[in-house]
Amino acid sequence: MDIFQGMRIFVRVVDLGSLTAAAHTLDLSTAQVSRLLAELESHLQTRLLHRTTRRLALTEAGERYLERCRRILQDVGEAEAEASGAHLKPHGHLRLHSMTGLGTQLLAPLVSRFCARYPHVEIVMNLSQNHPALLEDGHDIAITLDTELADSDFVAQRLGGVYSVVCAAPSYLAQRPAPKVPADLAAHDCLRLLDPNFSERWVFAGEDGEQQVAPRYVFQVNVAEALASVARQGMGICLLPSYIAVNYLRDGSLVRLLPNFRLRERNIHALYPSRRFLDAKIKTWIDFLKEELPERLQLENRVLEDQRYWAKD
Repeated sequence: MDIFQGMRIFVRVVDLGSLTAAAHTLDLSTAQVSRLLAELESHLQTRLLHRTTRRLALTEAGERYLERCRRILQDVGEAEAEASGAHLKPHGHLRLHSMTGLGTQLLAPLVSRFCARYPHVEIVMNLSQNHPALLEDGHDIAITLDTELADSDFVAQRLGGVYSVVCAAPSYLAQRPAPKVPADLAAHDCLRLLDPNFSERWVFAGEDGEQQVAPRYVFQVNVAEALASVARQGMGICLLPSYIAVNYLRDGSLVRLLPNFRLRERNIHALYPSRRFLDAKIKTWIDFLKEELPERLQLENRVLEDQRYWAKD
């Protein structure tokens, strides 16, 4: 039997003191209410009500059961109200996943403004170098960097694009002339950001077609911040994602080389399970990023295209 329906009928009968009155409010017949009460008592293997032609009276077991039913039905009602309203009001824990560099440089600086706007949302951000199993790992949404999205059942919202730029420290360039064309990199020490999405070659696409360079690496690492740290010490030339490079170009610890080229262009996507009954905290986070990220990426592009931050001829 439907135990919750039985509980609701039992409580309504007690409150109204009549099977007929309860049946009327529940849009059931008196016979249906009587049968469902009998099924509930049979399920519990105990009598809840003493019934006569004139009145109803709770048994001792019925009094105890009534108190529990009221609490249970109240909890169920609150749970249903909370769940059905989740798509209306941002509330609760928002569990995010992002690639490490993207999360630290682009997303984390936006968190405080989002939480100030939506104070009932608590963000839990997980950063790693690996793509998550979104549902299995318990994430509400993943912010990804992809050249192409793999087929999946998830909804994908494009939030912008990033690319990589060639950089080196002024101290390194004080010892060797800056490369003028991609082929000049063969004479330089280079630093590699390990990324499963890209080969060890650097692919330069320009007006004269595509040029592939196989640099001579003296250091390799899988975290962009670590690569930038080594590059700033003058160890060699590196490819850095635009959102990482921009901070070091501003402070002068790195300069941009071969500025006519953008390498490893990728899209930023928000991945989440479904559009139907989308939880408000997920929707507001995506809308917030769609509002904030384009402006931030545009500001970064201005720095990257500013000749003040390029290597001097």
